[in-house]
Amino acid sequence: MSRQTAPASLQSVRENRSQLKLVLLATTMLTSAAAFPVRAQNYDTPQQMPTVTVESTRSGSEGYTTSDPSFYKLTGPLVDTPQSITSLPRQRLDDQGATTMRDALRNVPGISLAAGEGGAQGDNLTIRGFTARSDFFLDGMRDFGSYYRDPFNMESIEVLKGPASLLFGRGSTGGVVNQVSKQPELYSYNHATMAFGSDLTRRGTADINAKIDDTSALRLNVMGNDGNVANRNAAENSRYGFAPSLALGLGTPTRMTFNYFHQAEDDIPDYGLPWFYSAPAAVPRNNFYGFADGNHDYLKTDVDIGTVKIEHDFNSNLTLRNQLRLANYQRDARITEPQIPAGTPITAPLSSITVTRHEIAVDSTETFIDNQTDLTSKFNTGNFKHTLISGIELSHETSDPTRPAWVVPGTNLVSPNANVPFSGTETFTSRVTASADTLAGYALDTMAINEQWDLIGGLRWDYVESYYNQAIPPTSQFNRTDSLVSWRTGIVYKPATNGSIYFATGTSFNPSVEQLSLSSANANTPPEETTSYEVGTKWDLFDKKLSPSFSVFRDEKTNARTPDPNNPLLNVVSGDQRVDGFEIGASGHLTEQWQVFGGYAFMSSKVVKSNNPLEQGNPVANAPQHTFNLWSTYELPWKVEIGGGMNAVSSRNASTTPNTTTGVMETAPGYVTFDAMAKYPLTDKVALQLNVYNLLDKYYYDQIHPAHIVPGAGRTVLLTTSVNF
Repeated sequence: MSRQTAPASLQSVRENRSQLKLVLLATTMLTSAAAFPVRAQNYDTPQQMPTVTVESTRSGSEGYTTSDPSFYKLTGPLVDTPQSITSLPRQRLDDQGATTMRDALRNVPGISLAAGEGGAQGDNLTIRGFTARSDFFLDGMRDFGSYYRDPFNMESIEVLKGPASLLFGRGSTGGVVNQVSKQPELYSYNHATMAFGSDLTRRGTADINAKIDDTSALRLNVMGNDGNVANRNAAENSRYGFAPSLALGLGTPTRMTFNYFHQAEDDIPDYGLPWFYSAPAAVPRNNFYGFADGNHDYLKTDVDIGTVKIEHDFNSNLTLRNQLRLANYQRDARITEPQIPAGTPITAPLSSITVTRHEIAVDSTETFIDNQTDLTSKFNTGNFKHTLISGIELSHETSDPTRPAWVVPGTNLVSPNANVPFSGTETFTSRVTASADTLAGYALDTMAINEQWDLIGGLRWDYVESYYNQAIPPTSQFNRTDSLVSWRTGIVYKPATNGSIYFATGTSFNPSVEQLSLSSANANTPPEETTSYEVGTKWDLFDKKLSPSFSVFRDEKTNARTPDPNNPLLNVVSGDQRVDGFEIGASGHLTEQWQVFGGYAFMSSKVVKSNNPLEQGNPVANAPQHTFNLWSTYELPWKVEIGGGMNAVSSRNASTTPNTTTGVMETAPGYVTFDAMAKYPLTDKVALQLNVYNLLDKYYYDQIHPAHIVPGAGRTVLLTTSVNF
């Protein structure tokens, strides 16, 4: 929506936003903070501090180790946890020069990236074949906003595969992505980076940690990033962020941590290329169909998240923790989605086709208030040892999107002109207020029968009450209440202290209001339910230097939403979607100098049952059969460290139904890309690092959507200078 023509009601909302930010900032810094405990350690000088690759008490089952106990609801070490979990630590993010969540998640087999949608922008993906756009979490609490996440304040990124409603609530059909934020530590140090890229990237970060006294510390992370996208020259990414945090009482029975996170972006967004029947339009990859000059396309987001955590150890067997989060997400966007008009002959010369510029515009504010209270208790019943996590969660979410429609001039498919001034006619089509209130209670027990056998079981009950109102005619108003129980159970056999064999099963649910949107089609539709089965084994070999893993899984959504055969304007939960597959992973040191991380996932997906005969029997959308990633580094004798990797994704379909003209699915071809890295310490405190992405300059399709497809970036070079001071 044009800022110059915003209606008075929206102008008043925008004027109040600055006041809301100040209130939120003051509130969160006084009463909000970090969602997970900081492990107390006494380091008085930077020389005593551990490196970012130091092992913790938890060993990585599929990734490197992580120093943050973010899986406190999973009470055993990861090698004994009956679930596929990949941990991406800070060191690997730094080695790869990852500047976006999307880049980081390329390391995880079973994940496929998706493009932005009409109703939501920001990070979008599928995990094990099921959409996970709403399954991002920050320190174990929902990260609700539609924005592109920068990893500058992340200590690690953790991906839990399979349904996880017991741990996280609604959603989590194929899994969740949990961001572990950096926390204050009991030592003082300063670290900064400056990077310049061939795509005009200019990026700077700083990480400052100050020990206040023997039990308190303060940390500040800041970031600024501005740049283009190689071979997508009109697209621009501009963002900044800062994240202060304060920890009190480290190493004492009562600990408090306060976190505040802010990230803002002002981008020229890229919705890529149009589909031409069943394939991406065969045009140069630098074609841009939006508006890049003057009053151009834009995506502006402001994210403010404050969290407070209080934790108290009554004794070694009883710990109470409470964490409160207040979050505010603002989004203002006008984005061009290129579409080839329906009815264009498939034989038409590409140069004769005029692309419709479908304008997607939204102005919205989402808010999120969440409080979780957990009690961890350890006790015995006879010879059985229990670790029980029990708790309650209360949350309130709101969303108020206003959406205009634009009619703008089209452009040529082969030779689009992105530099024409934006012009068009605007009409408002939607003004929504929506909310959801959730009350949940849960309990998860890990019972050690003996040194070799563990049993795990848990239940969670969620009560979700939602409201939706559309103010622009035709007006509508919907209310819905859902009450559902999720469960999880597993058994772990440990033939040795460094390995396990496990079986696990659990459920998840997806209510119609999952993304705070109801309609006449789904307001009376009960939640979708998914059941997962997984058998696997994990090992820590060679004194925990190498961690291989293997798992076989089935995720089945037994009541997927499909159109009512008697009324296509309504949905019913009578579909069945299934994903079967297996994963292989390994990480660690092959030698003292040689590190390796890799994984492969095979997925066979199918729409088993549907009221729509056109989709029955087809693969589910954006579920490639094969995903493979490899990253390896080696320390040469001359203080030089080199590294490289590859990422492979097989073909995947944009939807579950074929093109009505060709009868063929819209399919993005598979691809393989290669990256390389080298770094050299100039002094004890200054180092240089060179990263080259898409080394062979592969033209590939990275993010898919049923209405558009986004090419991946061309060859990109990034030079980073890092300084400890």
